[in-house]
Amino acid sequence: MNLPRKLLAELLGTALLLAVVIGSGIMAERLAGGNLAIALLTNTLATVGGLYVLIEMFGPVSGAHFNPAVSAVMTVRGELPAFSLLLYVIAQLLGAMLGAWLAHAMFDMNILQWSTKVRAGMGQWIAEAVATAGLMLVILRAPANRVSTMVAAYIGAAYWFTASTSFANPAAAFGRMFSDSFAGIAPASVPGFVLAQLIGAAIGTGLHVVFEPSASLRSNDD
Repeated sequence: MNLPRKLLAELLGTALLLAVVIGSGIMAERLAGGNLAIALLTNTLATVGGLYVLIEMFGPVSGAHFNPAVSAVMTVRGELPAFSLLLYVIAQLLGAMLGAWLAHAMFDMNILQWSTKVRAGMGQWIAEAVATAGLMLVILRAPANRVSTMVAAYIGAAYWFTASTSFANPAAAFGRMFSDSFAGIAPASVPGFVLAQLIGAAIGTGLHVVFEPSASLRSNDD
């Protein structure tokens, strides 16, 4: 009975996250007067604040994944039932697309559009792998009462230290291809980003396992 509520939370949370990312990018680009550093900074600040609030709101309902890579890792770890994974991913992808359309509607832009911003190359793909690996480490290792703060802070930092501005989320890449705006990504660039993100998620999860003491070691410490 709780699954529909969880799916709605994932859909709505992902939609609002993409509306924040894309909408703040549109506003930033309009107001920055061509200064890309200022535009990226304002886009970053809006994303950090929005992500923190959304995790706090929807975390108790669905876990606030908003990210197919996170849902996949949680399934592997046994924290999300396998039969729920596909439904979570569908909800996240649909939410991402609706979030892009919502941002366009708020700024009186054409609702339906495709991004023309090419984001490709080894540096971009390495950046996405690093960004997603770091995100998974934060999610898996942060104290429960600090997850929202640490995830938001990490994504804010990764906007600036990664060449890709840290999508770190296949749903975000999917949704942003529907927006020919500051935050967009060309459809042809999405597969490379998604593959890099999935590899990064696997790396981050593997590192967490390496750092996590085994059950026998924990029992000996006790």
